[in-house]
Amino acid sequence: MIDLDSRWQRALLDLIERSHLLAGDAISSALDEVLAPLRLRAEVYLVDHEQVELRPLRGGVPAIRADGTLAGRAYQLGTVLAGSGADDDVLWVPLVDGVERLGLLRVRLPADDPVAGDPQLGARCTVISGTLAHVLASKLQHSDLLATVQRARPMSVAGELLWQLLPPLTVGTESVALAALLEPAYDVGGDAFDYSVGSREAQFSIFDSSGHDLSAGLTTSVALAAARTARREGLDLLDVAARIDTELTEQFADYRFVTGVLARLDLVSGRLRYLAAGHPAPVLLRSGRAVRSLDAARRMPFGRIASLAPQPAEPAEELLEPGDRLLLHSDGVIEARDADGAEFGIARLVELAERADADGLPAPETLRRLTHAVRRHRGGELQDDATLVLVEWSGRAAARLLPA
Repeated sequence: MIDLDSRWQRALLDLIERSHLLAGDAISSALDEVLAPLRLRAEVYLVDHEQVELRPLRGGVPAIRADGTLAGRAYQLGTVLAGSGADDDVLWVPLVDGVERLGLLRVRLPADDPVAGDPQLGARCTVISGTLAHVLASKLQHSDLLATVQRARPMSVAGELLWQLLPPLTVGTESVALAALLEPAYDVGGDAFDYSVGSREAQFSIFDSSGHDLSAGLTTSVALAAARTARREGLDLLDVAARIDTELTEQFADYRFVTGVLARLDLVSGRLRYLAAGHPAPVLLRSGRAVRSLDAARRMPFGRIASLAPQPAEPAEELLEPGDRLLLHSDGVIEARDADGAEFGIARLVELAERADADGLPAPETLRRLTHAVRRHRGGELQDDATLVLVEWSGRAAARLLPA
């Protein structure tokens, strides 16, 4: 076992040492060389923006559906799964950067080597996969190959702009889990989200500008940047909102506007402070059931239009209980219509969120299933932007984000 331990340690150190100067298009070949002494062969799969397919990094390898496959189940649940049938010598290992789900690592095992019978094999592969995920995340910003592998089709200019401004879709600490998703992923125009998570406080926001084009994307970009700058200066929620109003007014001469929700959650006490600017009210889920909409402290949408009416003097407050989930959404979710013109609706959204909570699904998988349900209801591509943000104040929720 000592020799086996040293072989795994050498592989891990080799991967780390290579990572500094590793180009994105050389990751697959470098991984082959790193794992060769262990007689393992691995394929890297990155999930596409709609989280429908797991797409291979290496050319000539077929993509895998994220639903209805063993590999997809490993991705959904963040669990190492062993292959079956003709692939009984395969492990599917989640590829997770921190808690951000990037895809999967497919590890083929040698049949006649001590590595295959190692009782710690899944754990060892998870360490390699986690390290590789950190490497991939660091290369995404300067590798077109990695960016395009994640795309099932071309990205619009508006989509390209907004995706570059957004933080990772999932973040977690010991006491909170936050996940977000945007649709239509390749043509999002005016929706966005943002957050900052520390050990004692989480700040998060959601935005939706009028329109669905590059102009809408530019408007949302200004609102997001203004909010982020003000937040980093330590301003309170009312001053963050005022900064957004000011920047939108200075940059645009018309009455274009952005709706949104700004929120701060004390991770020690559960005290939530929030401000809603012409945006759908967040839904509070407790013990698997929706208990109420948070519709206090409402103000006009951000922008020049906010000067037309008085704004609230203070943000609203809500005291959360451990395990509470907060679901934020844009109107494109509940207003998505089927072929007969029926809206998806808030009741359907809440019902699906309650069902996911009862199933114990991690936050990012809950949102993946919700957005796919909205897309199925619409019967294809969404015509309006639809954004979901799910925040859970719970150590258990954070633990569910980690690979098992």
